[in-house]
Amino acid sequence: MTDTMRGAGGTAVNHGFIAAIVAVATIGGFMFGYDSGVINGTQKGLEAAFALGKLGIGVNVGAILVGSAIGAFGAGRLADAIGRRNVMMLAALLFLISAILAGAAHASGVFILARIIGGLGVGAASVISPVYISEVTPASIRGRLSSVQQVMIITGLTGAFVANFALARYAGGSTASFWLGFPAWRWMFWLQAIPAAIYLVALVSIPESPRFLVAKGRDAEAHAVLTRLFGSAEADRKVVEIRNSLAADHHKPKLSDLIDKTTGKIRPILWAGIGLAVFQQFVGINVVFYYGAVLWEAVGFTEDYALQINILSGILSIAACLFTIATVDRIGRKPLLLVGSAGMAVTLAVVAWAFSTAVTDASGAVSLPGHNGLVALIAANLYVIFFNASWGPVMWVMLGEMFPNQIRGSGLAVSGFAQWIANAAISVSFPALAVKPGLAVTYTGYAAFAAISFFFVRAMVNETRGRELEDMAG
Repeated sequence: MTDTMRGAGGTAVNHGFIAAIVAVATIGGFMFGYDSGVINGTQKGLEAAFALGKLGIGVNVGAILVGSAIGAFGAGRLADAIGRRNVMMLAALLFLISAILAGAAHASGVFILARIIGGLGVGAASVISPVYISEVTPASIRGRLSSVQQVMIITGLTGAFVANFALARYAGGSTASFWLGFPAWRWMFWLQAIPAAIYLVALVSIPESPRFLVAKGRDAEAHAVLTRLFGSAEADRKVVEIRNSLAADHHKPKLSDLIDKTTGKIRPILWAGIGLAVFQQFVGINVVFYYGAVLWEAVGFTEDYALQINILSGILSIAACLFTIATVDRIGRKPLLLVGSAGMAVTLAVVAWAFSTAVTDASGAVSLPGHNGLVALIAANLYVIFFNASWGPVMWVMLGEMFPNQIRGSGLAVSGFAQWIANAAISVSFPALAVKPGLAVTYTGYAAFAAISFFFVRAMVNETRGRELEDMAG
């Protein structure tokens, strides 16, 4: 099979070139996942090094989310100004700086700054990688290729879990001394510098988004990129189509485009995007990813076993994402979201029930009686599977493709900002909520949001499977 094949309508699709640039773009997803997941095994080290209490741990863990919210909002607008590829290169540089600084931090304030810097990169990568992929791939396989982003996010998370587990195991614990006399938890951050540097170098090899180039009036450059992607004849058609999909007065994309000029109200498509972004976080998924080790230790598992559970969750997440890649362009986005919402509501309710049975012995140790620990473990991992077969990848797929060309950057900016604010609200509040009102009540709340998300999707979300980006309505 050759790299260049005939697609729908005789279009010459250069699958090899498309696969190569998607592979590079999704390294941003890997960095997103690694930077988000690395904190999972470092909390004992942070607590010991900076003398942190529960609130302090929440602030240090949640610092990345402040940067992520700012990064997501800023990146969407910045991408309309300087281009998708340049924003991804900036994110790679921020990842590199954050990794080095976080590992070297001598005080909580320095660590928080390092994580905010990393968060800027995470936020930028979270919104720009999906939109870049959607803008360089054919509609017939756009969902599959955009879903690779979530696979890479989970691969990054799992990579961080594996690295954390290995470092803690060989050092004798996350706070034990390791290479060059530094504790293992610092090396958990420093290892991130390697993929960050690879990402930065690899981005030089990919082209700018043709949609951005047309919006900037650089039609010749856009035509050259489209020719490499789809062939010369299709490039001629697409340049005209993209140009026609932009504002009638051909003004540059701006935030005010999100207001419907006829009604004077916010476009309904933006409310749909915000809802998708917020509900993806309100079901509590990042409690598992950020606090997994702490969560399982809290109900009686050892640190070593808790870290192994994190790895298992990561592997199951990747498998679920692979299922989505195989089905998202066949059965559509909306059905996957609906099934995911229902499955998460049920499994989260079971986790909540299991945690409600926790008992404390005379020494103060907490455990789940009988087989309830196993029930909680199975239900939690089924929840992870449902999430990563639906809301995990599909939310990013839809945000990357659902907005019309004129408002894609602005729509991504606002939706991405909402996503990270919701993430911060859930993640920062969890340590306190886990103590009072407790894990059972907290997980019941996440289950309720999962149930509500089912009805939100039914009412507000329109299917985008197989539609060209130029045909999206707002």
